[in-house]
Amino acid sequence: MRAQDFKFDGRLEFAETPPASWYFDSEILAGEKTKIFGRTWQLVGRSEQVIEPGEYFTATVADEPIIVARGNDGQLRAFSNVCRHRAGQVAEGAGRRKSFQCLYHGWTYALDGRLTGTPQFGGVQCFEKEAHALPQFKIEIWNGLVFVNLDAEALPLVETFGDLTARVRHADMERMRLAARKDWYIDCNWKAYVDNYLEGYHIPYAHPSLNRAIDYPQYRTETFPFYSIQHSPLKTLDGREEAAQYFWVFPNLMINVYPDNFSTNLIIPVTPERTLTIFEWYFQDVESEAAQEERVRRTIEWSDEIQIEDIKLCEAVQRNLHSRTYTSGRYSVKRENGVHHFHGLLAERLQK
Repeated sequence: MRAQDFKFDGRLEFAETPPASWYFDSEILAGEKTKIFGRTWQLVGRSEQVIEPGEYFTATVADEPIIVARGNDGQLRAFSNVCRHRAGQVAEGAGRRKSFQCLYHGWTYALDGRLTGTPQFGGVQCFEKEAHALPQFKIEIWNGLVFVNLDAEALPLVETFGDLTARVRHADMERMRLAARKDWYIDCNWKAYVDNYLEGYHIPYAHPSLNRAIDYPQYRTETFPFYSIQHSPLKTLDGREEAAQYFWVFPNLMINVYPDNFSTNLIIPVTPERTLTIFEWYFQDVESEAAQEERVRRTIEWSDEIQIEDIKLCEAVQRNLHSRTYTSGRYSVKRENGVHHFHGLLAERLQK
């Protein structure tokens, strides 16, 4: 089924979900990479990685290799990690350098992407170094997180986040530092994983410990132009009660905010039926290193428990989407407005 053939109904009470084929069709994924991932703000790293001139890291956005680097002028830039000569790799990993040199033929680029060196290239006619700088992309920082947008016409990041910045100001996220990271590869379409995150409908049936820890009747979801919030009163690991806020930012970023820590979940499509989820946890310093390690360990253990339960659900759904008996579903008006909101944004962009 072509993306244009699906008619999204903005009325939650009447709407049907996108067809099952959207979750395994390679043409749909190709369209998503071009029309969605290639035109939205994507989380690529942390500002603490690129504080000093020459510091850099590499990343990939919608299959586009990029470099994020701090120039000698103090400006942070994002540019292509593809040499202008014959598409070699300009940089790898992360670190600190005075310039970048292609690993293939040695072409050299300054920290701002300008081409500065072309060894053994004499005699080439109608060639100007100035015209062969590495293409640049839009880049912004939000609460210590670095975002890149490949679309030259993209609106500023604030247009996506809206008043989310004010909603998390109490958490003082910029003062928190990365404590741990885990990568999970899951055999499901990236949208199946996002769908699962965006509703608490399944919590009583799939997450026993989480269900005991929250006030489920009070669980609710608010939607905004480009993000949504799931609110839940949550008992912490040490028995206290606190307000947990689970933010989702279109199309593939989750930000889970607590009073003394936050985590990000970045959802990256690998193939139509395989997804990479990157979990990162950020904490404020506590009084002792031992206490910090224990707090991080317990938080990650609980997160892993829920993640393993979700993986089982998502992989089962992915297999069943191929069933001859299933084409599409309906939404719970009370519990799945966040999923409906996501599907509306998805359809709008795929059908342009």
